[in-house]
Amino acid sequence: MTCVHLETDLPAGPNDVIVVGAGIVGLATAQKLIEAGRQVTLIDRKGIAEETSRGNAAAFAFSDILPLASKGMLAKVPGWLMDPLGPLSIPPAYFPRILPWLIRFWRAGWPDRTASSIAAQTALMQLARAEMAMMVEAAGLTAMVRHDGSLELYESDAELAAAEPGWRARAEAGIGFEHLRGERLAELQPGLSPQIVAGTFVPQWQSVEEPYQFALALAQHVKARGARLLRAEAAAVRPRESGVQVVLADGRSLDAVAAVIAGGAWSHRLTEPLGDRIPLETERGYNTTLPPGAFDVKRQLIFGGHGFVITPLATGLRVGGAVELGGLDLDANFARADAMLKKAARFLPGLRIEGGTQWMGFRPSLPDSLPAIGASRASDRIVYAFGHGHLGLTQSAATGRLVADLVCARTPAIDIAPFNPQRF
Repeated sequence: MTCVHLETDLPAGPNDVIVVGAGIVGLATAQKLIEAGRQVTLIDRKGIAEETSRGNAAAFAFSDILPLASKGMLAKVPGWLMDPLGPLSIPPAYFPRILPWLIRFWRAGWPDRTASSIAAQTALMQLARAEMAMMVEAAGLTAMVRHDGSLELYESDAELAAAEPGWRARAEAGIGFEHLRGERLAELQPGLSPQIVAGTFVPQWQSVEEPYQFALALAQHVKARGARLLRAEAAAVRPRESGVQVVLADGRSLDAVAAVIAGGAWSHRLTEPLGDRIPLETERGYNTTLPPGAFDVKRQLIFGGHGFVITPLATGLRVGGAVELGGLDLDANFARADAMLKKAARFLPGLRIEGGTQWMGFRPSLPDSLPAIGASRASDRIVYAFGHGHLGLTQSAATGRLVADLVCARTPAIDIAPFNPQRF
């Protein structure tokens, strides 16, 4: 297993660019900044990829261009909310707090908003595909990436028909896919339950063999290229006349030319004192990683009607997903992971569900399913890079490229207006 040492002593002298957050978005941002000729100091309170990036679903979901608040999704929400263990849940005690976010989420699902969201997401995904390929090659991570596509599965013709508008939108964006049944379906994934009547194969979908190891290997690469890796908690990021200051929780501080806030679901704690009240919520995602040999899954399987995926990893089989909008402080409800595992066993008869390891991660989510990428209102030397929901791994390299463009005063690779942190 790759091991990356983090320092605790502050680097001597001024810094160039400080990246707050050493998850996959922060690491990719560091890599792109280094490629642009900048010197980077990465700081994280826990270590490399110790939060959401540690146990994600391992996908490069370049075809996932539909906002969560699409018309089809909104129609399912009332029924899902009636099931506390369903694909989308909100703990009752948290509902009053999240109500303003839900209103924005509902508005994001109107046709005038979804069309622009899909266009922005499509542009970001196209950039993500190109930038990820370059980053993977530059960091020597090619052997960790799988190119075997994904398979979305349906229990009825009605479920497939309901998904058709989304597939038409993908076709308009140039995304290839194949609807399939019978022998072709069994060829791509043997052993499915007869409950599964159809599927959609997306060949351009990719995955990594183990996301935590992928992040650690990327950290090793940026460290070898000169990045400083520091274990510390950022308590505040403040503009200064000649740059920025990052104040640490222990009272120490770091001065730099620029800073990037890539702290995932915790980022709003640093942005609010800067005058940016960004409606960042937390999708609490659960999974269970089963031991190797639990089932011979050929590629990532997506059960959209139930909100979970099954991913084959080098370390086993990961069953997880769903959305629990519950913030950062409530206790984990691992009954949600158990419920997904039971459903997986129903759809994959013979799945061995013993011996798994459960996990929960905090996905940083904005109402329109687009990340916040852009400058703080307090200073253009402070750049935001968070709010990717369940697409952080997928969009990490594209985000890093756009942040590097902003920090280096270059014209961004794509129009970043849709990702403006102040759009709300």
